Formats: sequence, structure tokens, C-alpha cells
Amino acid sequence: MGKTVKKFETEVQQLLDLVIHSLYSNKDIFLRELISNASDAIDKLRFESHSNMELLEGNAEWKIKLHVDKAAGTLTVTDNGIGMSMDEVADNIGTIAKSGTRNFLAALKEKSLADSPELIGQFGVGFYASFMVADKVTLITRKAGEKEFGTLWESTGDGSYSIEECTKETRGTEITLHLKEEMKEYLEEWRLRSIVKKYSDYVQYPIVMDITRTEQVKGADGEVIEGGGTIDKTTEETLNSMKAIWTRPKSEITEEEYEEFYKHISHDYDKPLRTIHYSAEGVSEFKSIVYIPSHKPFDLFLRDHKKGVHLYVKRVYITDNCEALLPDYLRFIKGVVDSSDLPLNVSREILQEDVQIKRIQKSLVSKILSTLAEMKEKEPEDYLKFYAEFGVVLKEGVHFDHANREKIQDLLLYESSKTENGKYVSLKEYVERMPEGQKEIYFITGMSRAAVENSPYMEVFRKKDYEVLYMTDPVDEWVVQALHSYNEKHLKAIDRGDLELETEEEKKAHEAKKEEAQKEYGSIISFIQDTLKDQVKEVRLSSRLTDSACCLVADEMGLNANMEKILKAMNQDVPEAKRILELNPDHPIMQVMTSMFERNKEDAKLKDYSELLLDQALLTEGSPIKDPLRFAKLVSELMVASGK
Repeated sequence: MGKTVKKFETEVQQLLDLVIHSLYSNKDIFLRELISNASDAIDKLRFESHSNMELLEGNAEWKIKLHVDKAAGTLTVTDNGIGMSMDEVADNIGTIAKSGTRNFLAALKEKSLADSPELIGQFGVGFYASFMVADKVTLITRKAGEKEFGTLWESTGDGSYSIEECTKETRGTEITLHLKEEMKEYLEEWRLRSIVKKYSDYVQYPIVMDITRTEQVKGADGEVIEGGGTIDKTTEETLNSMKAIWTRPKSEITEEEYEEFYKHISHDYDKPLRTIHYSAEGVSEFKSIVYIPSHKPFDLFLRDHKKGVHLYVKRVYITDNCEALLPDYLRFIKGVVDSSDLPLNVSREILQEDVQIKRIQKSLVSKILSTLAEMKEKEPEDYLKFYAEFGVVLKEGVHFDHANREKIQDLLLYESSKTENGKYVSLKEYVERMPEGQKEIYFITGMSRAAVENSPYMEVFRKKDYEVLYMTDPVDEWVVQALHSYNEKHLKAIDRGDLELETEEEKKAHEAKKEEAQKEYGSIISFIQDTLKDQVKEVRLSSRLTDSACCLVADEMGLNANMEKILKAMNQDVPEAKRILELNPDHPIMQVMTSMFERNKEDAKLKDYSELLLDQALLTEGSPIKDPLRFAKLVSELMVASGK
């Protein structure tokens, strides 16, 4: 195959222009990214070679090498990892082309790249960081086991790149950066040493470099020969310690080392919110360092989001996407787990069912949840930062993790009718401040705080001064299906079923008043129900309204308006659900319609008013009305009539 020249996609070129011409100050990260990619490539080959030794091609001496050519002005990073085929080069060089370009560019509209270096790692554009220091990048690679030919990829970042077959004797990848004139400092030994020490000291493979030293000539006995002159001697030196950070005692690891390791495995350039360095002994032995990030990644809610925990067995890489290590509601956690109990040849498929993995998961989940609980109690400001980013994901655990449900529900926070906008209350705090006589924990679900706090369902609760939790995340609809009670207090939706808010004395007085109202308005209620029989399940007098004329209420286990909207937004088939129309017996409209009915049961306006009541109830709950044009016409006619 001859050389093919291709254009970058428009968005990728926009991205390249931003990276190349940005004012991003810490350009050192280009080397960190290339070393990290090289380490990942070796990890993958180590794993694959357990089942296919031929991939090693007789060489199992893992190595990442830096080569400086001052005369040519080039820096080359070479690895003997898995390598890439031509198709993989075309598809995967800079994964940004597949997964994040549009999101990255959108984020840059709000932030400056110079001020927000975390964006580079967050959106997977590390390879392109090479163009910050180089005016041309050449990549030569050959996939392990494919000895016929390799692939040569080259670009100056000017809008195009070339790709062609080439000869490469050894497996792996070498990337040569043709450095810009003002970036020649990256050819200096001291500069490269300092970068490797700072960012990649913990990489478990040797990062080596040929170093030339001038030495005095020595005799056979090792003594310097006086007047013998000097000789240049070149040796290959290892620049990193290669000691896996998770195997070291906590007391020996600095905060900076923890942060750099996090950035290495997460490709996030922000500091983590929390670091959990944890070792387990006994039935299941493992070491781990896991991190709670300070912000959510852009793809957290995408179906192909990659889990963040890497699995090692006795320091041998197994996978960077072990879904069995943590449940899905903790998918934002990044880190490493190194087990002493798993076999080295364990397959990714077997991991899902492995008993040891399940033990590790149980232990790890418990540690993470206890860390969050401690943060919530002792450092509430940090916990609020965490909850703002990941609270909606954590809530999923209430529904899916029965074993830890009680721990998770203690971590939940909600706005409420007693909190200011942006302030939260926990279930524990809610129960502690419940007034005497309140039997249940009341909540309402909806799309926003504004929508729920102005809802007619809230009226009686304001009158009783009962606190109502505002559940405004779509996931809350599923959470409350599992969260039936807290501290022996039943959770009750205020827009479903009947309400029991009265004391025994109040209940007796209310029943007596309700009987009178039923006698007074029984006929008009029957008329309205007959008129709306195809649209509502029942029409009845309400005990939850104090100001509004009407509202729609779901059955105790029925589908409310919010859940219906969520399901429709998910393109789900939503079954026809008729709700109950409740009417406020103290509202003047009841007397008006009763008088009209008594004067003339055939009055056409009675049907119009009945439909207006239903439309009004639909509008107040945020649902669409059946015939907006008819609704507008009826309202206009009423306005004209009232002005005569």
C-alpha cells in the first residue's frame, strides 16, 4: 500500500489548532501522555501473552526508551508493547476523533485552555499535546504477531496526515517529535529526567535513556591512568524507580505522588477530591489506591463509558475496565486494585463470576461508602462538591444495591420546602426536625425546584408547616421505589393516593365537613365525572388543596405526571393512565358550578367548565392539554363575559 494523504475532520482540525496555538503553560505533559500510552501498550501485550506466548516474539524485556538526537532536533519515545495495525492507527490515533471532539470544543467555549488544563486529559486528547512542542510528529508501529509490515503515520498538524505501510523489525511503537526551535530544551538530559521523575516515576516498566559520560581512562585494575586522557562512555540508564505506588506504605508517599498517579491512570488534570489508599488482609488480600474525582467526566452517562478501576494480579496488569470490581453506581471511581489471590491467567469473562472478585468488591464498596460518610460528617463543604457532581449517580445504588441501601440512603441529600435554593437536607435531618404528629416523610418529584414548590400539591403542607422533600432528578422516581422508609418512617408522595395529615380530632371534624360538602356538591361532582369519564379515573373532593381549584392525583402505586414525562422522553411506550381529579370544596368555582347545575342541567357551559378544570389541573402539573386552541377560546370567552 502506497502513501495516502488524508484530511483531518473539521472538528479535529479545530482541536489541533487550539492545542497548538494555546497559551497552555505546562507543556511538559506531552511526555507524560506518551509515556502513559507506552505503558498501556505494554500492559495490553503482557495480558495477551498469557494466552499467546508467540506475541512476545522472543522478547519479554519490557522497556520504554527515550532517544535524543540533538543534531536532528528530535525526541523519540519507543515501546515494545502491543503495537497497532494500520486500521487501528487510522481509528485510534487520538481517540478524541471518535469520542469527544464536539464535547471538548463546547467546553472550551466556556473555559480557557490555558486556565483549564484538565480538559486535555478529560477528553482524551493527550496524543495531540505533542503538537504543542513539535512541528511534525512521525509514528511508526507494528502490531505484535503481525510481522509482514508496519505502519508509518505522519503529520505537521496543518490539516492533513499521511499513512502508509513500512518495514519495522520489532513489535511496538515509536513516536518521533520534530521539536520546534523554541522547544529544544526537551533535548536536555536534566529536563527529561525531571519530567519523568515528577510524572512517571511509578510506571512499572523501565523508562530508559542512553546517557553519555566523559570519564578518565582507567587501567585494568580500575585505577585512573595519570595523563591517560578521557573517553566518552555511553550507558543505558533507567530514569524511574518502577516501584508500584500502591505497594508502598502510606507514610512514604507524598500528596504530590498520589496526585500524579491519579493523573496518570485517569487522564484527568485536576486534583482528585479524595484519595483512598486501602489494603485488605485475611480471606481476601489485595492492595488498592482509589480516587474520588473532583468533577464528572463528560461521558459519565454515555452507554460506552469506561469504568475507571484497573485490575492487577501480583503487579501484572489484567484489565483497565474490570466492571466486576465496583457496582455501576460507583463508576466514577478511578484507581488500581492489585490482588494476591487471583490466578494470573484469569480471563475477563471469568472475572464477572469470580468469588474473590466479589469479596474485593464488597470490601472496596464498604470502604468507599464509609469514606463518603466521614466526608459528609466532618467536611460537609467537600461532600457538597462531591454530591453536586456525582449525587445523581450515587442514588442509583439505592435501587440496585440492596446490601448497602441503608448506608447509601444516609448519604442522600435533597432540597426541601424548608431549605433555601441550593441548600440540602439529609433524611436523618428531616426526621429529626419532624413536628409532633407528623407520621410520614413527604416528598414530591418533578423537573425542577420551581415546578414542585409552586405546585398545588404543596398547599396543605404549607398550612400544616410540614416539610416536603423536593426530588428533582429523574432517577429519584426509581430511587423511591426502593426507598420505602427511613428510620421506620414511611416515605409518602404528596401527589399520589390519599393523605392522612390530621389528628384524630381533626379527622372527625374533617369527615363531618366532608360529608356536608359531599351532600352539597354531590350532583355537580357526578356531572363532572360523567363529562370527563374518558379522561379521568374518578372525580372527588380534595383534602390537599387550600387555594387552587383542582389537581390531578395518581393512585398510590400509579404513574404520576413526572414519571410519565420521563418515560416518554426515553421513547418508552407509556400505558394510558387515568388519574383522579380532585376538587377543592372551599373554592368559589364549586358554588358557581353547583348553582349553574341547579338552574339548568343542560347548560353547555357546564361541560366547558368541567373541561377547563381538567385543563387547569394538567397545566399546573406541567402536562400538555388535549386541545390548547379550545382552552384559549374558552378562557377568552370567560374574560369577555366577566367584563360585561
